[in-house]
Amino acid sequence: MDAVQQEATARARELQRSWYGEPLGALFRRLIDDLGLNQARLAAVLGLSAPMLSQLMSGQRAKIGNPAVVQRVQALQELAGQVADGSVSAAEATDRMDEIKKTQGGSVLSNSGQTTTGSGAPTVKRVVREIQSLLRSVSAAGDIIDAADTLAPSHPELAEFLRVYGAGRTADAVAHYEAHQN
Repeated sequence: MDAVQQEATARARELQRSWYGEPLGALFRRLIDDLGLNQARLAAVLGLSAPMLSQLMSGQRAKIGNPAVVQRVQALQELAGQVADGSVSAAEATDRMDEIKKTQGGSVLSNSGQTTTGSGAPTVKRVVREIQSLLRSVSAAGDIIDAADTLAPSHPELAEFLRVYGAGRTADAVAHYEAHQN
């Protein structure tokens, strides 16, 4: 690899760190290890081609262009945490990965059947995940926490919101959301 390619790769990895909290190579390798996958299976679950996954991992490409793929990455990160803490078995994780693979992503305002309750309203978890996805697409968790710390003295509720949704677990954000309705 020549110096120009090395510089471009270093820049892509730095952009990935700012957008996703870490270089995608490290994030994807951790998902592969934690969920017992290979690169081809990870690419299939995420809805990426194997070459695209490889380019993202190596830093040849910086950004995941499809928001649905970003949401699937976040869902896999959450699943990996649940497998690690024992709340989800390996067999359940396989089923959940098949469900994650089928998700289409989309905006908070979408009203597709997969994202709504019987009444047609989006599920709380879906709304929370959309908020998390939006915040995490804007900034890395560490930067969100720094912003929350800056806001905390004058705007403690807003700081809490940033911490819970921007850097916290989905279950905690769901509890926060439910506690602040009406």
